[in-house]
Amino acid sequence: MGQTLTGLLTSVRAIAGRPGTPAQGRPGGGPDQALLAALRLCGDHLSALAAAGPLTDARRTRLIASIGALTTACSTPGADAFDALLRTGHQALDSGGETEARLALALADEATALRARSKGAWRLRGNALDALGRGEEAITAYERHLALQQNTAASRDVERRIATLRAAGDRIDEALTLFRAGADTEASGADTEVSGAAARLSRHLPAAEARTAFTDLVRLRTAEHGAGDPAVRRLATLYAEHRRLSDRDPVADPLLGGAEPIGVPGLRRLVAGRTVCLVADTPRTAEQEQRPGSPLAALIEGYDLVVRCDEARHTAPAARTDLHACTLRGDTPWKGPRWDRRAGARLVFGDPLPHWRLALRGRLVPGAQDRVGDATLRRPLHDPALLGEEAGAGPASTAYTVLRLLDFLGTPARVDLIGFEGPAALSPREREWVGTRTANTDDTAVRITLR
Repeated sequence: MGQTLTGLLTSVRAIAGRPGTPAQGRPGGGPDQALLAALRLCGDHLSALAAAGPLTDARRTRLIASIGALTTACSTPGADAFDALLRTGHQALDSGGETEARLALALADEATALRARSKGAWRLRGNALDALGRGEEAITAYERHLALQQNTAASRDVERRIATLRAAGDRIDEALTLFRAGADTEASGADTEVSGAAARLSRHLPAAEARTAFTDLVRLRTAEHGAGDPAVRRLATLYAEHRRLSDRDPVADPLLGGAEPIGVPGLRRLVAGRTVCLVADTPRTAEQEQRPGSPLAALIEGYDLVVRCDEARHTAPAARTDLHACTLRGDTPWKGPRWDRRAGARLVFGDPLPHWRLALRGRLVPGAQDRVGDATLRRPLHDPALLGEEAGAGPASTAYTVLRLLDFLGTPARVDLIGFEGPAALSPREREWVGTRTANTDDTAVRITLR
């Protein structure tokens, strides 16, 4: 992190002041008061972390690093600390705790005060409210974000989340309507405990409280009328749908546009006898590949299968991709950007299995791929049925995982690496493995010989 937790807290207090003590306005373009208020909030959080004892959570360590970057930006004349503020808010959300979600919301409030027309600030506020279970407020923030967002493709995830939150609220409204209709036909001395549970239930409640009230209503209504009562059965269905919507967004197309699952045998047949190249996502490679008539573009086009890995930052959206592979990373990998770039086949590497399933549900886009790797291909390095390596060697790059998988399958005619130098270079352990199989090297490609 570059400095100790205590040292960072001291720096934050020096810039922003202590709790309850507004920082002195500084002439000559010092930090905005909203930024100073955000920094004080971060200082309060750091103070609580310091009091809690030694840090063992990597997510909180990353949050502290983000606060350090925000502190540096606030203390650097002329620096724009707004992006650092948003990154700190997102890192707080990624930390996963309720305290961190409240910090993210507080930082989002300062961000919207600083720039009321920032779509990123409103998205952060919506995400923070959503994480705290305040769905109706989250919808309002998400709608402010959509009003400022000009990119239709980037809006789809938010639109889908709004639809999910509204659908969950609609289940509560229908349950209350069902209860009131039944209560009107019953004797005036109806169970006051059931009426109390219904009175506590509202779509405007935080998610945990709404879930508790909904559970009580279903339990009491079932005890009162029996599980066979038609109204009780409908109430139970609404409750189940509400719980499902609360846990995850619905999949618009469960069949993913007709994409076929592909396992180890299918992948072996797909690559059998074919020439394969793995293309690195670097500015230099992308620029040469997009240049009409360039030797690199002609070289890549000559392969039977073009493989690209992870999220493309430089590669053109229309660049040919026959196989896209990505590795799930972080504590909530299902919250990443959707895989909407067209690919013939898509392999997703990740563990544990529930996280892998959630990521596929949330990030695969119907029609963006013809084949999707099944669970037998999700952890080829450590699966005893495939390579079966020990997990203690550290995380592997996606390109290395693909290379080892192709080596295990043993059916491609040739496999070349293109552009894997500089920032895209493999780790020393991975380079050593490639080096033992390198047949030849030139300015554009590293050719490896499979066993």
